[in-house]
Amino acid sequence: MKIKTLMPALALVLALGVAACGGDDESSASGGGGGDLSGKIAIDGSSTVAPFAQAAAELFNEENPDVQITVGTSGTGGGFEKFCAGETDISDASRPIKDDEEVPVCEKNSVAYGEVQVANDGIAVVTNKALAVDCLTTDELKQIWNKGSKVKSLADVNPDLPDTQLSLYGPGTDSGTFDFFTDEINGEEGVTREDYEPSEDDNQLVTGVEGDDGGLGYFGFSYYEGAQDQLNLVGIDSGDGCVKPSNETIQDGTYKPLARPLFMYPSKKAIARPEVKAFMEFVVANQADIAKAAKIVPLTEEQVGEAESELQTAEQG
Repeated sequence: MKIKTLMPALALVLALGVAACGGDDESSASGGGGGDLSGKIAIDGSSTVAPFAQAAAELFNEENPDVQITVGTSGTGGGFEKFCAGETDISDASRPIKDDEEVPVCEKNSVAYGEVQVANDGIAVVTNKALAVDCLTTDELKQIWNKGSKVKSLADVNPDLPDTQLSLYGPGTDSGTFDFFTDEINGEEGVTREDYEPSEDDNQLVTGVEGDDGGLGYFGFSYYEGAQDQLNLVGIDSGDGCVKPSNETIQDGTYKPLARPLFMYPSKKAIARPEVKAFMEFVVANQADIAKAAKIVPLTEEQVGEAESELQTAEQG
């Protein structure tokens, strides 16, 4: 296998100081706050949730141009590290907060919070267009990605597959996508082969797979959708036949085992501020439009009801 120089995990901070058109007197009906809000909202965390958070910020700013929102992408783990230190108002996450590692840090620093599901996602497994493979089983994926794997080509796991030398791309260790994938595929969170090219920036993973004939990688489904003409989407067979990720298969749970919820965690202190409260209410009330703009899978009707209840609990503190 081609062994690549490991790239450092990138924490790409995208400042969204969006100055849009003025306020809308009717915006309060959709949780917008009526255009009379000001202040700053700091968001960081999952690169998978980041496009959703960015779209939400831009749409919210159309009604509330005086609220400055920044969205960072340091990964779910990196985001919780900042959040539990009190450095951010909202943490984006592609997995729940860890009870054994992250919750105690938040408690130690008196950072109380709410957990609100805002969208759905499936982890897309992709290859370069030249590496034409339609489906892989979860066992084949484990053979490729497990700790100590010596797999150099897909033919090593299935002789019917191409023997092209593989170059692997995947999230860094601060990524919730990394945590979820390794847990579901390799059987233990954080267990993986190390000779792959990691990045917390999914766009870099897209570029890597797209530019390498032997490229194979995994990342959030929305990033595949944004580059689907340049990538080959691989279906996953977990025992019930091959299924490819789509809005429908992710929402109905048939894309197993790589479908998952996406979250925003507002701190209790932050949500007590009117601009943060209005933003979170806007997110839940407008999640379908935000998800469409971000090319992320929206909530189901049942999930919307649960999100509204979660937000109310967070606001009540």
